[in-house]
Amino acid sequence: MEHTKGLNAAQKKAVTTTDGPILVLAGAGAGKTKTIAHRVVHLVKKGVPGGRILAITFTNKAAREMRERVRELLTRHGEDRAGQHTTVSTFHSLCVQLLREFASEARVPEHFTILDRADSIRSIKRAMKEVAVDDKQFAPRAILSTISRAKGDAKTLQAYRDTVGHAYFPELVADVWEHYQKALRGEGALDFDDLLLELWRLLDTNAAVRKRVQERYHYIHVDEYQDTNKVQYEIVRLLTGSRGNIFCVGDLDQNVYSWRGSTIENILEFEKSFPEAIVLRLEQNYRSTQRIVAVSNDIIKKNVRRKEKTLFTMNDEGDKLRLIVGYDERDEADQIVDEVRTLLDAQTPPSEIAVLYRANFQSRVLEEAFLAAGIPYRVLGTRFFDRKEVRDMLSYARAALNKQSLSDIRRVVNTPLRGIGKITVEKLFANGRESLAGRARERVDEFFQILNDIEERAGTHTASEVLSYTLERSGIGKSLSGKNEEDQERLMNAKELVSLAAHRYDEYPAPDGLLRLIEDAALATDQDEIDARTERQTAGVTLMTIHAAKGLEFQDVFIVGLEDGLFPHETLFEDERKDDEEERRLFYVALTRAKERVHLSYAQVRTVFGQRSPRVPSEFLLDIDDSHLEVSDTVSEPGKVVYLD
Repeated sequence: MEHTKGLNAAQKKAVTTTDGPILVLAGAGAGKTKTIAHRVVHLVKKGVPGGRILAITFTNKAAREMRERVRELLTRHGEDRAGQHTTVSTFHSLCVQLLREFASEARVPEHFTILDRADSIRSIKRAMKEVAVDDKQFAPRAILSTISRAKGDAKTLQAYRDTVGHAYFPELVADVWEHYQKALRGEGALDFDDLLLELWRLLDTNAAVRKRVQERYHYIHVDEYQDTNKVQYEIVRLLTGSRGNIFCVGDLDQNVYSWRGSTIENILEFEKSFPEAIVLRLEQNYRSTQRIVAVSNDIIKKNVRRKEKTLFTMNDEGDKLRLIVGYDERDEADQIVDEVRTLLDAQTPPSEIAVLYRANFQSRVLEEAFLAAGIPYRVLGTRFFDRKEVRDMLSYARAALNKQSLSDIRRVVNTPLRGIGKITVEKLFANGRESLAGRARERVDEFFQILNDIEERAGTHTASEVLSYTLERSGIGKSLSGKNEEDQERLMNAKELVSLAAHRYDEYPAPDGLLRLIEDAALATDQDEIDARTERQTAGVTLMTIHAAKGLEFQDVFIVGLEDGLFPHETLFEDERKDDEEERRLFYVALTRAKERVHLSYAQVRTVFGQRSPRVPSEFLLDIDDSHLEVSDTVSEPGKVVYLD
């Protein structure tokens, strides 16, 4: 079969075993995306219509890459028309699509607003105020996280109340949740977790809708299955139905999101959930050197809760892992920058270098060192879609399509300044426009006319045309023109949103392109931020958390701060739901991001939360065989000692 050429024996078996439940345990760099893409082509070659095939993953970036790979393979093998309706989507995007399609059955507005995490935090704060909970005593983020975890466990508010009893904090969370939920319903909005929860409830309770969706998708593929939570498992189970054609690809050794609700049990109990399941393994690594693969195997084999597999590679042996020992965090950062400069001098592209850390606070001293050295870098964390001017543009579009979206209206009703004060806004929200009079009423009416004009334009024009019109009609463009350098940069960001729309979303008919852009912006991850902006920017060295690096690869990877209490992180075990093997899986993920070289580092003294204290090297360093390790000979502080025993 021409379309299976280039696959190894294990990949070919996964591609050609098409019927029934299949679990593929795919090691890091083993070509799982390639395998799924070729399997889709194989199904089309067998005569399965493309519209009957569904592939689900987690990030927009991963979905886009898989979609493009499937399209390229179908075209190459003359099946582009037969497979053109294949659905490749993220979990959340699939939920949005189906909830909009079956909005009346799900009892949600067709153009519901999607609240991102920042929107949700603001709404949680308002709900806390309504029930007299002090946000200085209880962090809104922690309350939202608890609600999110419950929804991920497929619990409604009432189910949560029934299970937590009368403990103080859970009761407080339930009270806030009730007001938060009421606010979302009033705005015609859903948060990230509602998208999953509401689709599960729809499929679970509405047999007619469930049957229609099951008839649509006969073959279901799930990438990164180890990252699914309970409600995602339930959605997959309901989509699969009696046909049982479910193909899940995952790696227990890369399950690092238990704090976000993912459960390792979904893979561990796959054969129990689907008794006729076949389990296959992809163990050949195409990414990393033999030495990196060997160290990764040694690290992860200490974990007990896993399904056995051993990576191997036919790549070169590769360099030893290099260990940098800093006197303190500043010395550590300076040595890292020195090694980065050496790599750059040797013509290593800066985009092929990543510095990974366990906790966000570690980035500050690293940034200072890169700035001082004049080496370009980028830090994942401040997403393009989180910039004020970009959020303002998107809020205009969202409010135009959903006039119930009070959070969006609150955000832009006086942006740019148009003389609508807080008292007017509160009257508007409390009693409607009819309660206003005089100039206040005129200004509010003018604002809603802007929304109406944008809505009208959205029904007939491309996404970029609507956003270009929004920039002008809202007054944002004029308010940022001809001013200081900061305003000019903000204007360029707003125009960049228009460019992004033209680049990615103008191919869809109105208003689908705009809706897809709004949806993707709300659901974007840090990895999508890389994908969205580096196409038109000069890339620098990437600084990011290890969690954000999952799914990426780089020629050189620095893993910094390898100290006991920092990595592995000492706070990991405070949450009883955490897995004491997860930190080791996280280190495994970090190692397997590297294609050619790994650089490790730790500081012997570090200041954490204002306290300067001596540090002990991470247990992970002690697990690396000496034959794979090379200690840097840079000793810039007197009396520096390297402790590894």
